[in-house]
Amino acid sequence: MSGAKIKICGLFRPCDAQSVNDAMPDYAGFVFDDRSRRYVAPQQAHRLREAICPGIVTVGVFVDAPQERIAALYRAQVIGVVQLHGGEGDGDIARLREALCGVEIWQAYKIRSAADRRAAEQSTADRVLLDSGSGSGRRFDWSLIEGFARPFVLAGGLTPETIPEAIARLHPDVVDISSGVESGGVKDPGKMLSAVAAARGP
Repeated sequence: MSGAKIKICGLFRPCDAQSVNDAMPDYAGFVFDDRSRRYVAPQQAHRLREAICPGIVTVGVFVDAPQERIAALYRAQVIGVVQLHGGEGDGDIARLREALCGVEIWQAYKIRSAADRRAAEQSTADRVLLDSGSGSGRRFDWSLIEGFARPFVLAGGLTPETIPEAIARLHPDVVDISSGVESGGVKDPGKMLSAVAAARGP
C-alpha cells in the first residue's frame, strides 16, 4: 500500500485544533453550512485556523453559498481550499477562479450510479470528492469507482480500520474522514491519530 493524503473534516471545538496538530493530517475541514451539527461560524473558523499548524491546509466546505462569503474566507486565509458540496456547476467554478487567483476547488459528487461517476470524471474542479451523500457517514458501492479516471478524494463511511482497504483497492489521492474519527459526536484524538497512521501506511 502506497498511502494517501488525509483530510479530517468537521472541526468545530477549540480543543479540536490541538488534536489535529497532534495528528498532523494533510488537510483539516471546516463546515460552513449552518444546517450541519459541525457548523462553524466564520469568526470561530478564524480562531481555529490561527491555532492549527500552518503546515495543515484548511478546507472550507460550502453548500450553495454566496461567492462573496467564500471569497472573504479565502482572502482572509481562513481556508486554503474551497470544497463545493451543493448544486454548484462549472459556471460557479469558473467565477470563483476568476475572483480568487490560484484557488484550489474541490467538487463533491454523490456516487449512486455509473452516470454519477461519468459526471464526476468530467468536472472542471481541481479535484472531485466522491461520497455517499452530505455528511451521511455511510459507505457507497466502491465498485462504481474502480479505475476512476482522475485523482479524487474518497469520503463516506471511512474509519481508521477501513482506510487501508480503501487505499489498496481504489487508490484515492486523498481520504476524507469525519464521523469515523468521532466518539459521542465529537472528534476523538486517539481515532484521529489512528486514521492518519492508516492513511500514510507502514
